[in-house]
Amino acid sequence: MFDLKIYIGKQKKIIDTAMHKYLARLCISERMRQPLSYSISAGGKRVRPILCLAAFEAVGGNGDAVLPVACALEMIHTYSLIHDDLPALDNDDLRRGQPTCHIQFDEATAILSGDALLTMAFEVMSEAGLQASDREAILWLQIMDIVSRAAGCRGMIEGQARDLAFEGQSIDRDNLEALHRLKTGAMIKAAVHSGGLLGRGSSDQISHLISYADYVGLAFQVVDDLLNVKGDPSKMGKAVGTDLTRKKNTYPTLIGLENSESYAHHLIDHALKSLAIFDKKADPLREIARYIVRRDH
Repeated sequence: MFDLKIYIGKQKKIIDTAMHKYLARLCISERMRQPLSYSISAGGKRVRPILCLAAFEAVGGNGDAVLPVACALEMIHTYSLIHDDLPALDNDDLRRGQPTCHIQFDEATAILSGDALLTMAFEVMSEAGLQASDREAILWLQIMDIVSRAAGCRGMIEGQARDLAFEGQSIDRDNLEALHRLKTGAMIKAAVHSGGLLGRGSSDQISHLISYADYVGLAFQVVDDLLNVKGDPSKMGKAVGTDLTRKKNTYPTLIGLENSESYAHHLIDHALKSLAIFDKKADPLREIARYIVRRDH
């Protein structure tokens, strides 16, 4: 029987080991290595890189060819959190139960650390492409295109900009969904898409993986919205109730807690249906989807 806790623990260890090797090799001074290592080591669920590895396995991939993009995704995610926490944005003092980067060090160091992680992500992926065969190099170029679109102003950054712009305003459900699909969903979809491509999935398999990721990405943010209302700060490792304080647009605000919970389950049901064409190799993806709606942090 598949045990998600054991699977996540094993995958996190692989990802964390690889990321720290990158930091040790690519940071040329302790001045930058220390805050980067602090931020990377501050816990976190590693959802994006684990989804990437799981998609790779679901289509029959094996080995460590997927690790560079898995690490790059977590580097980009960590950079986004460092910058989100800054005074100019969310002004948070805690992240994953520890002082945020700008509190632990200083604001300038936090800005530079985020910049460094974003840049390092593309250094890691381009390095993998340069070391690959000609055919695989083209695939890495495609993956860098997917990740850059998801991370930039056609994905996460645009979603964050809308999130800020809409504070204090009432928006409709279509606009809220579009915001969430950009802010959170784009990078989750890039993770699954990249893993499927590196695992040499068929076009039909890739299409179903993207559908799965679309549903999972939105469900993840709906649950995040719910946890900001009713989560336990000691488990979350950060303050709750901040969305209401900042007058952010969320699903609980728009449709209520009960309807938001029902919607999250509805999305996960559709995500699981998207995996119907896969065999047991996709069980990690299935269990991650189920975990998303029952998580408490």
